[in-house]
Amino acid sequence: MMKLNRLEKVIDKMKEKKMDYMIISDPSSIHYLCGVNNHPGERMYVLLIDVKGDHRLFLNKLFFVLQDVGIEKVWFSDTDDSIALLADAMQSETTIGIDKFWPAHFLLALQEKMPNNTFINGSSVIDEVRMVKEQDEIETMMHASRINDQAIERLIATLQPTDTELSLSERLLAIYQELGASGHSFSPIVAFGKNGADPHHGNDETRIQSGDSIIIDMGCLYQDYCSDMTRTFFYQCVSDKQKEVYNIVKEANLKAQAMIKPGVRLCDIDAAARDYITEKGYGDYFTHRLGHFIGRDVHEYGDVSSQFDMKVEAGMIFSIEPGIYLPNEFGVRVEDLVVVTKTGCESLNHYSKELKIVD
Repeated sequence: MMKLNRLEKVIDKMKEKKMDYMIISDPSSIHYLCGVNNHPGERMYVLLIDVKGDHRLFLNKLFFVLQDVGIEKVWFSDTDDSIALLADAMQSETTIGIDKFWPAHFLLALQEKMPNNTFINGSSVIDEVRMVKEQDEIETMMHASRINDQAIERLIATLQPTDTELSLSERLLAIYQELGASGHSFSPIVAFGKNGADPHHGNDETRIQSGDSIIIDMGCLYQDYCSDMTRTFFYQCVSDKQKEVYNIVKEANLKAQAMIKPGVRLCDIDAAARDYITEKGYGDYFTHRLGHFIGRDVHEYGDVSSQFDMKVEAGMIFSIEPGIYLPNEFGVRVEDLVVVTKTGCESLNHYSKELKIVD
């Protein structure tokens, strides 16, 4: 069923941008607005939002959608002209917003059928609504992060001297399922020693060695919402340099979280962590943005970076994940999800950030 409060927010933003229609093709956004969870593959799948209220969901007859969604469902087969059906639902000489996910071949075909219409990138009208979570979304994501906290504690306790990155990571799915999650929100990253200097290292057969750093970046999916967290451990012992770098990264994480409150710009939050790491001499080795937004998708619109000057609002949830990556040596990353409150922020992750040696 359509989530009317969410729909009204989207329509308000459409009116601000003088849009008559909005074509939403992103399955995650369609699920967010009307509760239909569908994976269309190459077939057209569109939620058409009309500022005048004549909303329609266009579906191929292959899709199994029985529930009442509160709006008209327009069905078509593989041999029907689905673009013609969509064009017939809109008036000529109007402004049509398109989300950033709709394949170009659909858009080009629609433009040919509607040459007198204006087409614009309308992604922001849904992206900005999804940026601010409702209370039930926040509670679901808090639970997903509690599962993540428990899962990393269980996972690191299984570490054996014979483990490779792959063998350790492959245990995680069963742990998630035992804790009530439906699966991974993304493929987990496990990086031992020198591999940790690659922020998005692909897990391989590297075996754990004494003195290695262990980066674990992991997240689960719970009731259609994602969690995401990174912790860095050390195997059997830790060098003075590893300890120094770890403490710098942890402090950068804490400094960024300390300044989060409504009205603060996302770019300034990034600067709080980045400037501290630079001051300590490792600025060149912090090679990515500080964080990303998250919700139904592990990476949603919005990021915590020097180029994103939007002011934060209560209800936003994003990651804080500073890192230092030293080529041919090791890497350290410490990541939490935070939700912005009326007066500051609350971390969704409660697993300790204190330096931990495991064996």
